[in-house]
Amino acid sequence: MKTAIIQSDLVWESPRINRINFEEKINSIQEEVDLIVLPEMFSTGFTMNPSVVAETMDGETVSWMVSLAKNTHTAITGSVVITENGNYYNRMLFVFPDGKIQTYDKRHLFSLAKEETVFRRGNEKVIVDYKDWKICLQICYDLRFPVFARNVENYDMLIYVASWPKPRINAWDILLRARAVENLSYVIGVNRIGTDGSQLEYVGHSQVVDYLGNYVIEPFENEMVKIFSFDKNEMLETRKKLNFLNDKDKFQLLS
Repeated sequence: MKTAIIQSDLVWESPRINRINFEEKINSIQEEVDLIVLPEMFSTGFTMNPSVVAETMDGETVSWMVSLAKNTHTAITGSVVITENGNYYNRMLFVFPDGKIQTYDKRHLFSLAKEETVFRRGNEKVIVDYKDWKICLQICYDLRFPVFARNVENYDMLIYVASWPKPRINAWDILLRARAVENLSYVIGVNRIGTDGSQLEYVGHSQVVDYLGNYVIEPFENEMVKIFSFDKNEMLETRKKLNFLNDKDKFQLLS
């Protein structure tokens, strides 16, 4: 599967400007790709003011993603602020090339920023089936909780979209590689750069890690689109040879 990751600065709480920015970057991709990955809250930045920016599933940002996916014949994923049934969600959308949508609501809300006081958490672990790949969707702070990401479904890829700030970027690098190694899975981590409305600085470090913890794309700090291809057969052969996942613990995750 050929995938593009987009690392970019974000304009604070400005969905229209951010959509224009990402559309320009997506349209600049010259190769045919199967999947495009955007950061967490890519249309607004990591805001705790959802009442100012929240959209419905029929809103402009979701419609924009659907239109782009159809026009480019490419799946697109990233998280946005969604309002639904009187609640706000940090929701990761996986939009298929035909416009269909699968969603994941962030389970681990970032208490340091009091995210849990304004957003409703999700409970469901979401695995997307796309082009013969099983893809597990995760958002930022989920990365610190390995039990939730444990590969009991035999997924092939973990995607983390994030707004992970500079002071803790070393943890981001370490944990992405740990998730790859312990789950024998490819891992994509897409973070933002720049400074947000809370004056937090972000240095990106978007990256791709293979199932043995080796970098496919090393962490980088500038604004850029990077493209790479996955080899599922090599991963499956490695799993068969090592058999580590066969020895995993059996457990039940409580809601």
